[in-house]
Amino acid sequence: MSDLWTLDAAGLVEAYRAGSADPVEALEAARDRIARLDPALGAFVAPNPQARAEAEASAARWRAGAPLGTLDGVPVALKDNLAARGMPARWGGPTFPDAPLAQDELPVARLRAAGAVALGKTNTPEFAVEGYTGNALFGDTGNPWAPDLTPGGSSGGSVAAVAAGMATLALGTDGGGSLRRPAAYCGLFSLKAGIGRYARAGGLPQVLLDMEVVGGLTRSARDLALLDAVLAGPDRRDPRARAQAPEAPVPQRPRILFVERFGDAPLDPVIAARLREAAAALAADGCAVTEGALPFDVAPLSAMWPEIAKIGLARLAETLPGFAQASPKYRAMADEGAALPATRLLAIIEEIDRLRSAASRAFAEIDLILTPACAAQPWPKGESHPPEIDGVAVGPRGHAIYTGWVNAIGCPALSAPCGRDAHGSPVGLQLVADLGGEPLLLTMAARCERLFGGWSAWPAMATAPAPPPPARQSLPL
Repeated sequence: MSDLWTLDAAGLVEAYRAGSADPVEALEAARDRIARLDPALGAFVAPNPQARAEAEASAARWRAGAPLGTLDGVPVALKDNLAARGMPARWGGPTFPDAPLAQDELPVARLRAAGAVALGKTNTPEFAVEGYTGNALFGDTGNPWAPDLTPGGSSGGSVAAVAAGMATLALGTDGGGSLRRPAAYCGLFSLKAGIGRYARAGGLPQVLLDMEVVGGLTRSARDLALLDAVLAGPDRRDPRARAQAPEAPVPQRPRILFVERFGDAPLDPVIAARLREAAAALAADGCAVTEGALPFDVAPLSAMWPEIAKIGLARLAETLPGFAQASPKYRAMADEGAALPATRLLAIIEEIDRLRSAASRAFAEIDLILTPACAAQPWPKGESHPPEIDGVAVGPRGHAIYTGWVNAIGCPALSAPCGRDAHGSPVGLQLVADLGGEPLLLTMAARCERLFGGWSAWPAMATAPAPPPPARQSLPL
Protein backbone atom coordinates (compact mmCIF):
# COMPACT_ATOMS: atom_id res chain seq x y z
CA MET A 1 0.00 0.00 0.00
CA SER A 2 1.45 3.38 -0.99
CA ASP A 3 -0.56 5.31 1.60
CA LEU A 4 0.57 3.47 4.74
CA TRP A 5 1.96 6.71 6.18
CA THR A 6 -1.54 8.20 6.22
CA LEU A 7 -2.99 5.48 8.46
CA ASP A 8 -3.27 5.76 12.20
CA ALA A 9 -2.04 2.89 14.38
CA ALA A 10 -5.44 1.21 14.51
CA GLY A 11 -5.67 1.41 10.71
CA LEU A 12 -2.19 -0.03 10.27
CA VAL A 13 -3.00 -2.97 12.51
CA GLU A 14 -6.20 -3.60 10.55
CA ALA A 15 -4.11 -3.67 7.34
CA TYR A 16 -1.64 -6.11 8.89
CA ARG A 17 -4.46 -8.36 10.05
CA ALA A 18 -6.05 -8.31 6.60
CA GLY A 19 -2.71 -9.08 4.94
CA SER A 20 -2.84 -5.96 2.76
CA ALA A 21 0.35 -4.54 4.32
CA ASP A 22 3.12 -5.61 6.64
CA PRO A 23 5.35 -3.84 9.19
CA VAL A 24 8.40 -3.82 6.92
CA GLU A 25 6.43 -1.85 4.33
CA ALA A 26 5.24 0.56 7.03
CA LEU A 27 8.79 1.06 8.28
CA GLU A 28 10.13 1.73 4.79
CA ALA A 29 7.31 4.19 4.13
CA ALA A 30 8.24 6.04 7.33
CA ARG A 31 11.94 6.02 6.48
CA ASP A 32 11.25 7.36 3.01
CA ARG A 33 9.27 10.25 4.47
CA ILE A 34 11.97 10.96 7.04
CA ALA A 35 14.61 11.13 4.31
CA ARG A 36 12.39 13.43 2.23
CA LEU A 37 10.89 15.74 4.85
CA ASP A 38 13.09 15.78 7.91
CA PRO A 39 15.90 17.87 6.43
CA ALA A 40 13.44 20.77 6.49
CA LEU A 41 11.97 19.96 9.91
CA GLY A 42 14.76 18.62 12.11
CA ALA A 43 12.53 16.27 14.09
CA PHE A 44 14.84 13.24 14.35
CA VAL A 45 18.23 13.23 16.06
CA ALA A 46 19.24 9.54 16.06
CA PRO A 47 18.05 6.42 14.22
CA ASN A 48 17.26 3.04 15.71
CA PRO A 49 19.81 0.72 14.05
CA GLN A 50 17.59 -2.27 14.86
CA ALA A 51 14.40 -0.86 13.33
CA ARG A 52 14.52 -3.14 10.26
CA ALA A 53 15.08 -6.22 12.42
CA GLU A 54 12.20 -5.19 14.69
CA ALA A 55 9.89 -4.71 11.70
CA GLU A 56 10.89 -8.07 10.18
CA ALA A 57 10.22 -9.83 13.49
CA SER A 58 6.82 -8.16 13.66
CA ALA A 59 6.01 -9.18 10.07
CA ALA A 60 6.88 -12.80 10.93
CA ARG A 61 4.54 -12.68 13.94
CA TRP A 62 1.71 -11.35 11.81
CA ARG A 63 2.27 -14.08 9.21
CA ALA A 64 2.09 -16.65 12.00
CA GLY A 65 -1.10 -15.07 13.33
CA ALA A 66 0.57 -14.31 16.67
CA PRO A 67 1.06 -10.54 17.09
CA LEU A 68 2.41 -9.43 20.45
CA GLY A 69 -0.23 -6.78 21.03
CA THR A 70 -2.31 -3.94 19.70
CA LEU A 71 0.69 -1.95 18.46
CA ASP A 72 2.66 -4.77 16.82
CA GLY A 73 4.53 -3.36 13.83
CA VAL A 74 3.47 0.27 14.37
CA PRO A 75 6.33 2.78 13.74
CA VAL A 76 6.87 4.92 16.86
CA ALA A 77 9.18 7.90 17.46
CA LEU A 78 10.76 8.40 20.90
CA LYS A 79 11.67 11.71 22.53
CA ASP A 80 15.38 12.01 23.20
CA ASN A 81 15.01 12.28 26.98
CA LEU A 82 13.69 8.69 27.09
CA ALA A 83 16.03 5.73 27.57
CA ALA A 84 15.75 3.26 24.69
CA ARG A 85 17.91 0.21 24.06
CA GLY A 86 20.37 0.56 21.19
CA MET A 87 20.07 4.34 20.93
CA PRO A 88 21.65 7.27 22.78
CA ALA A 89 19.67 9.64 24.99
CA ARG A 90 21.37 13.03 24.61
CA TRP A 91 18.56 15.08 26.23
CA GLY A 92 19.22 17.83 23.70
CA GLY A 93 22.82 18.49 24.70
CA PRO A 94 26.33 17.23 25.43
CA THR A 95 25.82 16.20 29.07
CA PHE A 96 25.09 12.58 28.13
CA PRO A 97 27.40 10.64 25.77
CA ASP A 98 26.60 9.75 22.18
CA ALA A 99 26.53 6.05 22.98
CA PRO A 100 23.75 3.45 22.74
CA LEU A 101 22.02 2.50 25.96
CA ALA A 102 21.75 -1.09 27.13
CA GLN A 103 18.10 -1.10 28.13
CA ASP A 104 14.72 0.56 27.76
CA GLU A 105 13.08 2.58 30.49
CA LEU A 106 9.75 1.11 31.54
CA PRO A 107 7.30 2.94 29.21
CA VAL A 108 9.53 2.23 26.20
CA ALA A 109 9.80 -1.41 27.27
CA ARG A 110 5.99 -1.61 27.41
CA LEU A 111 5.74 -0.22 23.88
CA ARG A 112 8.21 -2.80 22.63
CA ALA A 113 6.44 -5.58 24.53
CA ALA A 114 3.34 -4.63 22.52
CA GLY A 115 5.36 -4.98 19.30
CA ALA A 116 5.91 -1.32 18.41
CA VAL A 117 8.84 -0.61 16.08
CA ALA A 118 11.11 2.20 17.31
CA LEU A 119 12.05 4.53 14.45
CA GLY A 120 14.53 6.66 16.37
CA LYS A 121 14.91 9.54 18.80
CA THR A 122 13.35 13.00 18.37
CA ASN A 123 14.61 16.47 19.20
CA THR A 124 14.02 18.30 22.46
CA PRO A 125 15.43 21.47 24.02
CA GLU A 126 18.36 20.82 26.35
CA PHE A 127 17.05 19.18 29.55
CA ALA A 128 13.48 19.57 28.19
CA VAL A 129 12.76 22.62 30.32
CA GLU A 130 11.59 25.07 27.63
CA GLY A 131 8.47 25.56 25.54
CA TYR A 132 10.13 25.42 22.13
CA THR A 133 12.37 22.79 20.52
CA GLY A 134 15.93 23.72 19.66
CA ASN A 135 19.44 23.27 20.97
CA ALA A 136 23.07 23.87 19.99
CA LEU A 137 23.67 20.17 19.33
CA PHE A 138 20.86 19.37 16.88
CA GLY A 139 19.43 22.73 15.85
CA ASP A 140 15.83 23.94 15.79
CA THR A 141 12.76 21.87 14.96
CA GLY A 142 10.05 23.29 12.68
CA ASN A 143 6.29 22.90 12.69
CA PRO A 144 4.97 20.88 9.72
CA TRP A 145 2.11 23.36 9.33
CA ALA A 146 4.61 26.25 8.98
CA PRO A 147 8.23 25.02 9.00
CA ASP A 148 9.63 28.42 9.98
CA LEU A 149 7.57 28.35 13.18
CA THR A 150 8.04 26.24 16.29
CA PRO A 151 6.04 23.08 17.04
CA GLY A 152 6.35 24.05 20.69
CA GLY A 153 8.21 22.06 23.26
CA SER A 154 9.63 20.27 24.79
CA SER A 155 8.19 17.32 22.82
CA GLY A 156 8.51 19.27 19.56
CA GLY A 157 10.44 16.64 17.62
CA SER A 158 7.86 14.02 18.48
CA VAL A 159 4.85 16.11 17.40
CA ALA A 160 6.57 17.17 14.17
CA ALA A 161 7.28 13.53 13.32
CA VAL A 162 3.63 12.50 13.74
CA ALA A 163 2.11 15.59 12.11
CA ALA A 164 4.32 15.21 9.01
CA GLY A 165 3.47 11.51 8.63
CA MET A 166 7.04 10.44 9.41
CA ALA A 167 5.86 8.39 12.40
CA THR A 168 2.49 6.87 13.20
CA LEU A 169 2.78 7.52 16.94
CA ALA A 170 5.28 9.21 19.20
CA LEU A 171 6.20 9.11 22.85
CA GLY A 172 7.11 12.28 24.71
CA THR A 173 7.13 13.71 28.22
CA ASP A 174 5.15 16.43 29.94
CA GLY A 175 6.47 18.24 33.01
CA GLY A 176 4.60 21.52 32.51
CA GLY A 177 2.70 21.18 29.23
CA SER A 178 5.38 19.64 27.00
CA LEU A 179 2.93 17.22 25.39
CA ARG A 180 -0.26 19.28 25.41
CA ARG A 181 0.99 22.54 23.93
CA PRO A 182 2.97 20.93 21.06
CA ALA A 183 -0.03 18.69 20.34
CA ALA A 184 -2.22 21.80 20.07
CA TYR A 185 0.27 23.53 17.75
CA CYS A 186 0.33 20.53 15.40
CA GLY A 187 -3.31 19.39 15.50
CA LEU A 188 -2.67 16.18 17.45
CA PHE A 189 -4.23 14.45 20.44
CA SER A 190 -2.31 13.92 23.66
CA LEU A 191 -3.18 12.61 27.09
CA LYS A 192 -1.13 13.82 30.03
CA ALA A 193 -1.97 11.02 32.42
CA GLY A 194 -2.15 11.52 36.16
CA ILE A 195 1.02 10.98 38.14
CA GLY A 196 1.65 7.25 38.40
CA ARG A 197 -0.78 5.96 35.77
CA TYR A 198 2.15 5.26 33.46
CA ALA A 199 4.78 3.72 35.71
CA ARG A 200 8.36 4.91 35.19
CA ALA A 201 11.67 3.28 36.01
CA GLY A 202 15.12 3.02 34.49
CA GLY A 203 15.14 6.45 32.84
CA LEU A 204 17.07 9.70 33.08
CA PRO A 205 16.98 11.85 36.24
CA GLN A 206 13.97 14.07 36.84
CA VAL A 207 14.17 17.87 36.93
CA LEU A 208 10.60 18.91 37.79
CA LEU A 209 10.04 17.07 41.10
CA ASP A 210 7.37 14.37 40.58
CA MET A 211 5.46 16.30 37.92
CA GLU A 212 6.91 14.91 34.66
CA VAL A 213 4.96 12.09 33.05
CA VAL A 214 5.40 10.08 29.87
CA GLY A 215 2.63 10.26 27.26
CA GLY A 216 1.73 9.69 23.65
CA LEU A 217 1.01 11.85 20.62
CA THR A 218 -1.49 10.65 18.02
CA ARG A 219 -3.53 11.77 15.04
CA SER A 220 -6.67 9.98 16.25
CA ALA A 221 -8.61 9.55 19.47
CA ARG A 222 -8.68 5.78 19.10
CA ASP A 223 -4.89 5.65 18.97
CA LEU A 224 -4.78 7.58 22.24
CA ALA A 225 -6.84 4.81 23.83
CA LEU A 226 -4.55 2.14 22.35
CA LEU A 227 -1.49 3.84 23.83
CA ASP A 228 -3.16 4.26 27.21
CA ALA A 229 -3.95 0.54 27.35
CA VAL A 230 -0.31 -0.32 26.63
CA LEU A 231 1.32 2.22 28.96
CA ALA A 232 -0.99 2.08 31.98
CA GLY A 233 -0.53 -0.20 34.93
CA PRO A 234 1.42 -0.56 38.17
CA ASP A 235 5.00 -1.69 38.60
CA ARG A 236 6.84 -2.32 41.86
CA ARG A 237 9.71 -0.12 40.72
CA ASP A 238 7.41 2.92 40.83
CA PRO A 239 5.44 3.15 44.10
CA ARG A 240 3.37 6.05 42.72
CA ALA A 241 1.95 3.70 40.11
CA ARG A 242 0.80 1.37 42.89
CA ALA A 243 -1.06 4.19 44.68
CA GLN A 244 -3.33 5.27 41.85
CA ALA A 245 -6.81 6.60 42.46
CA PRO A 246 -9.45 4.19 41.14
CA GLU A 247 -10.80 4.99 37.70
CA ALA A 248 -13.78 7.25 38.04
CA PRO A 249 -17.09 6.34 36.34
CA VAL A 250 -17.69 8.18 33.07
CA PRO A 251 -20.72 10.46 33.52
CA GLN A 252 -23.33 10.58 30.77
CA ARG A 253 -23.56 14.38 31.06
CA PRO A 254 -20.17 15.69 32.17
CA ARG A 255 -20.14 18.85 34.25
CA ILE A 256 -17.64 21.16 32.54
CA LEU A 257 -16.32 24.39 34.00
CA PHE A 258 -15.28 26.60 31.08
CA VAL A 259 -12.40 28.92 32.04
CA GLU A 260 -11.60 31.08 29.02
CA ARG A 261 -8.63 32.88 30.57
CA PHE A 262 -6.68 33.31 33.78
CA GLY A 263 -7.28 36.79 35.16
CA ASP A 264 -5.95 39.50 32.90
CA ALA A 265 -3.23 37.35 31.31
CA PRO A 266 -3.25 37.90 27.54
CA LEU A 267 -4.75 35.26 25.24
CA ASP A 268 -4.59 35.13 21.46
CA PRO A 269 -8.08 36.22 20.25
CA VAL A 270 -8.21 33.35 17.74
CA ILE A 271 -7.66 30.80 20.51
CA ALA A 272 -10.33 32.49 22.62
CA ALA A 273 -12.79 32.38 19.70
CA ARG A 274 -12.16 28.70 18.93
CA LEU A 275 -12.47 27.83 22.61
CA ARG A 276 -15.81 29.62 22.92
CA GLU A 277 -17.07 27.76 19.86
CA ALA A 278 -15.89 24.49 21.39
CA ALA A 279 -17.64 25.22 24.69
CA ALA A 280 -20.88 25.97 22.84
CA ALA A 281 -20.58 22.80 20.77
CA LEU A 282 -19.98 20.66 23.87
CA ALA A 283 -23.02 22.23 25.53
CA ALA A 284 -25.14 21.55 22.46
CA ASP A 285 -23.89 17.95 22.50
CA GLY A 286 -25.26 17.35 25.98
CA CYS A 287 -22.49 18.44 28.33
CA ALA A 288 -23.40 20.62 31.30
CA VAL A 289 -21.17 23.61 30.59
CA THR A 290 -20.89 26.56 32.96
CA GLU A 291 -18.46 29.46 32.64
CA GLY A 292 -16.43 30.86 35.48
CA ALA A 293 -13.01 31.41 37.01
CA LEU A 294 -10.64 28.67 38.04
CA PRO A 295 -11.77 27.70 41.57
CA PHE A 296 -8.25 27.93 43.03
CA ASP A 297 -5.35 30.36 42.70
CA VAL A 298 -2.45 29.19 40.52
CA ALA A 299 -0.59 32.53 40.50
CA PRO A 300 1.75 31.66 43.41
CA LEU A 301 2.85 28.46 41.68
CA SER A 302 3.34 30.29 38.38
CA ALA A 303 5.67 32.73 40.13
CA MET A 304 7.67 29.83 41.59
CA TRP A 305 7.80 27.79 38.39
CA PRO A 306 11.17 29.01 37.05
CA GLU A 307 12.79 28.12 40.37
CA ILE A 308 11.64 24.50 40.14
CA ALA A 309 13.65 23.92 36.97
CA LYS A 310 16.66 25.77 38.40
CA ILE A 311 16.64 23.60 41.52
CA GLY A 312 16.34 20.47 39.40
CA LEU A 313 19.24 21.55 37.20
CA ALA A 314 21.33 22.31 40.30
CA ARG A 315 20.84 18.70 41.38
CA LEU A 316 21.93 17.48 37.94
CA ALA A 317 25.01 19.68 38.14
CA GLU A 318 25.83 18.08 41.48
CA THR A 319 25.37 14.48 40.34
CA LEU A 320 26.24 14.28 36.61
CA PRO A 321 29.93 14.59 35.65
CA GLY A 322 28.98 15.58 32.10
CA PHE A 323 26.93 18.59 33.26
CA ALA A 324 30.07 20.73 33.06
CA GLN A 325 29.67 20.53 29.28
CA ALA A 326 26.06 21.72 29.28
CA SER A 327 25.24 24.97 27.49
CA PRO A 328 26.13 28.11 29.47
CA LYS A 329 22.48 29.06 29.86
CA TYR A 330 21.66 25.87 31.76
CA ARG A 331 24.84 25.98 33.84
CA ALA A 332 23.84 29.49 34.89
CA MET A 333 20.34 28.27 35.77
CA ALA A 334 21.89 25.50 37.86
CA ASP A 335 24.05 28.04 39.69
CA GLU A 336 20.95 30.09 40.47
CA GLY A 337 19.18 26.99 41.72
CA ALA A 338 22.10 26.03 43.94
CA ALA A 339 22.00 29.50 45.51
CA LEU A 340 18.36 29.14 46.58
CA PRO A 341 17.88 28.13 50.22
CA ALA A 342 16.37 24.78 51.19
CA THR A 343 13.47 26.72 52.68
CA ARG A 344 12.52 27.88 49.19
CA LEU A 345 12.21 24.27 47.99
CA LEU A 346 10.03 23.52 51.00
CA ALA A 347 7.86 26.55 50.16
CA ILE A 348 7.41 25.19 46.62
CA ILE A 349 6.44 21.76 47.94
CA GLU A 350 3.97 23.33 50.35
CA GLU A 351 2.40 25.36 47.53
CA ILE A 352 2.04 22.22 45.40
CA ASP A 353 0.38 20.42 48.34
CA ARG A 354 -2.00 23.36 48.80
CA LEU A 355 -2.95 23.26 45.14
CA ARG A 356 -3.49 19.51 45.18
CA SER A 357 -5.85 19.82 48.12
CA ALA A 358 -7.75 22.72 46.51
CA ALA A 359 -8.11 20.88 43.22
CA SER A 360 -9.28 17.71 44.95
CA ARG A 361 -12.06 19.66 46.64
CA ALA A 362 -13.01 21.50 43.44
CA PHE A 363 -13.47 18.27 41.49
CA ALA A 364 -16.20 17.22 43.92
CA GLU A 365 -18.46 19.72 42.12
CA ILE A 366 -17.26 19.40 38.50
CA ASP A 367 -16.03 16.66 36.19
CA LEU A 368 -13.86 18.65 33.80
CA ILE A 369 -12.18 22.03 33.46
CA LEU A 370 -12.00 23.41 29.91
CA THR A 371 -9.21 25.90 29.15
CA PRO A 372 -7.02 26.86 26.22
CA ALA A 373 -4.08 24.50 25.72
CA CYS A 374 -1.86 27.52 24.94
CA ALA A 375 -2.09 31.29 25.27
CA ALA A 376 -0.40 31.95 21.91
CA GLN A 377 -0.15 30.39 18.47
CA PRO A 378 3.31 29.25 17.20
CA TRP A 379 6.14 31.76 16.86
CA PRO A 380 9.50 31.67 14.97
CA LYS A 381 11.21 28.34 15.64
CA GLY A 382 14.55 29.74 16.83
CA GLU A 383 12.98 31.80 19.63
CA SER A 384 12.25 30.35 23.06
CA HIS A 385 8.92 32.12 23.49
CA PRO A 386 6.73 34.81 21.92
CA PRO A 387 7.70 38.25 23.28
CA GLU A 388 4.08 39.40 23.30
CA ILE A 389 0.57 37.97 23.09
CA ASP A 390 -2.30 40.05 21.69
CA GLY A 391 -0.06 43.10 21.85
CA VAL A 392 0.89 42.61 25.50
CA ALA A 393 4.49 41.88 26.51
CA VAL A 394 4.99 38.51 28.20
CA GLY A 395 7.86 36.59 29.71
CA PRO A 396 9.15 33.08 28.93
CA ARG A 397 6.11 31.34 30.46
CA GLY A 398 3.42 33.71 29.15
CA HIS A 399 2.35 31.25 26.47
CA ALA A 400 2.36 28.32 28.92
CA ILE A 401 0.23 29.49 31.85
CA TYR A 402 -2.61 27.03 31.21
CA THR A 403 -0.67 23.80 31.61
CA GLY A 404 1.93 23.78 34.41
CA TRP A 405 -0.60 23.88 37.24
CA VAL A 406 -2.11 20.63 35.96
CA ASN A 407 1.24 18.87 36.40
CA ALA A 408 1.44 20.31 39.90
CA ILE A 409 -1.94 18.93 40.98
CA GLY A 410 -1.05 15.56 39.43
CA CYS A 411 -4.34 15.22 37.54
CA PRO A 412 -4.83 13.98 33.96
CA ALA A 413 -5.47 16.33 31.05
CA LEU A 414 -6.33 16.03 27.38
CA SER A 415 -5.14 18.19 24.50
CA ALA A 416 -7.40 17.99 21.45
CA PRO A 417 -7.68 20.01 18.22
CA CYS A 418 -10.68 22.33 18.04
CA GLY A 419 -10.32 24.26 14.77
CA ARG A 420 -7.86 26.41 12.84
CA ASP A 421 -6.58 29.96 12.79
CA ALA A 422 -6.67 32.32 9.79
CA HIS A 423 -3.48 30.73 8.39
CA GLY A 424 -4.89 27.22 8.59
CA SER A 425 -2.78 26.22 11.58
CA PRO A 426 -4.43 24.09 14.28
CA VAL A 427 -5.81 25.45 17.54
CA GLY A 428 -6.09 23.20 20.60
CA LEU A 429 -8.11 22.99 23.79
CA GLN A 430 -7.35 21.43 27.16
CA LEU A 431 -9.69 19.37 29.33
CA VAL A 432 -8.56 18.59 32.88
CA ALA A 433 -10.14 15.80 34.94
CA ASP A 434 -10.01 14.60 38.53
CA LEU A 435 -7.62 11.88 39.65
CA GLY A 436 -8.67 8.65 37.97
CA GLY A 437 -10.34 10.60 35.16
CA GLU A 438 -8.37 9.14 32.23
CA PRO A 439 -11.34 7.05 30.95
CA LEU A 440 -13.49 10.20 30.88
CA LEU A 441 -10.79 12.10 28.97
CA LEU A 442 -10.47 9.30 26.42
CA THR A 443 -14.22 9.46 25.78
CA MET A 444 -13.93 13.24 25.49
CA ALA A 445 -11.13 12.83 22.94
CA ALA A 446 -13.51 10.82 20.75
CA ARG A 447 -16.25 13.38 21.36
CA CYS A 448 -13.97 16.27 20.38
CA GLU A 449 -12.89 14.37 17.27
CA ARG A 450 -16.52 13.96 16.26
CA LEU A 451 -17.50 17.56 17.01
CA PHE A 452 -14.43 19.43 15.74
CA GLY A 453 -13.14 17.21 12.94
CA GLY A 454 -9.95 15.96 14.55
CA TRP A 455 -7.15 15.23 12.07
CA SER A 456 -9.07 16.24 8.97
CA ALA A 457 -6.25 17.49 6.74
CA TRP A 458 -2.48 17.23 6.32
CA PRO A 459 0.04 20.08 6.34
CA ALA A 460 0.92 21.18 2.81
CA MET A 461 4.52 20.02 3.16
CA ALA A 462 3.36 16.51 4.10
CA THR A 463 1.66 16.00 0.77
CA ALA A 464 3.85 18.15 -1.49
CA PRO A 465 5.57 16.24 -4.33
CA ALA A 466 8.95 17.73 -3.43
CA PRO A 467 10.30 18.90 -0.06
CA PRO A 468 11.52 22.41 0.73
CA PRO A 469 15.26 23.01 0.28
CA PRO A 470 17.23 21.02 2.88
CA ALA A 471 18.20 22.90 6.01
CA ARG A 472 20.58 20.18 7.15
CA GLN A 473 21.73 16.68 6.21
CA SER A 474 19.14 13.98 6.83
CA LEU A 475 19.87 11.25 9.32
CA PRO A 476 20.49 7.74 7.94
CA LEU A 477 17.24 6.26 9.18
